[in-house]
Amino acid sequence: MHATLHLLAATDFPPLRRARFDTLQVNLAYRCNQSCLHCHVNAGPNRTEAMDADTVALVLQVLRLRRPRTLDLTGGAPELNPHFRDLVRAARALGVQVIDRCNLTILSEPGQDGLAAFLAEQGVEVTASLPCYSVANVDRQRGDGVFERSIAGLRQLNALGYGREGGPLVLNLVYNPQGASLPPPQGPLEADYKRELLAHFGVRFNHLFALTNMPIQRFGSTLISKGGFADYMALLRGSYRADNLDTVMCRSMVSVDWQGDLYDCDFNQMLGLRARLTGAPQAHLRDLLHLAPVGEPIRIADHCYGCTVGQGSSCGGALGSEEALADGAAPAVAASR
Repeated sequence: MHATLHLLAATDFPPLRRARFDTLQVNLAYRCNQSCLHCHVNAGPNRTEAMDADTVALVLQVLRLRRPRTLDLTGGAPELNPHFRDLVRAARALGVQVIDRCNLTILSEPGQDGLAAFLAEQGVEVTASLPCYSVANVDRQRGDGVFERSIAGLRQLNALGYGREGGPLVLNLVYNPQGASLPPPQGPLEADYKRELLAHFGVRFNHLFALTNMPIQRFGSTLISKGGFADYMALLRGSYRADNLDTVMCRSMVSVDWQGDLYDCDFNQMLGLRARLTGAPQAHLRDLLHLAPVGEPIRIADHCYGCTVGQGSSCGGALGSEEALADGAAPAVAASR
């Protein structure tokens, strides 16, 4: 595995500060039942890192005190953490919106009986990875048989009421490009997904999030191995749009790893770039019990261009409108070093 931080550390990306604290994103485990080529976490079946009960209890303390609107659970496969369901129940009891970043195949894994029904019962918003509506493309990126199992998972969620227009159970899908390219405009791609999945598989969902692949961990290492890292970074920098800076996810969220350490986003977590809190040089969940993260500087590196290209890219999909992108003609290019 090639490290990429040394290639990203020197940057002219604009400085940022956290404007508010709406979302606590918690990485519950690096273990996953899949090993996807685009994975920025380098998750897989052989990873053992998982948040323990004491740290989960700290998460709940922070939710009670700081009152972020959303608890965003990610991994690996977050459902593989043995405390997943207890955390979801407790957060929902506090009135916190819960997002489960689900890979869909976890719904049919041994030991996960009743998982889909549990998510529906708790009113959890499901954001599920499905990088294409083609079996060949999905299996190439995520492994043999993943597409078929993903469709089965989507049908299971649909049967419980997920994805119905105007319904209470929200089902979002996530698209990642197959390689070193930018995602297409989110709106037309969402329309394609909805048409194809409904026509061929009877599947419905609410929204599609088109995400840019980040040049870190497994994807970044693959770029280096193939000699494409510099070209991909030139693509990201050349597609930068300054008007995305106001809505990048790091300005409204805090990311937590399985040990409770704090980061400005999940990507920084994978690079080991710890968040900075005044009075807490090694920022940890426990520090949020007496320090507010709002107004603190956000740690940046060259990978941050990945969140500001084109329409913008975040855990919630595109940041800007296609109309704004069209009106602005070519994307603004960042100043060269």
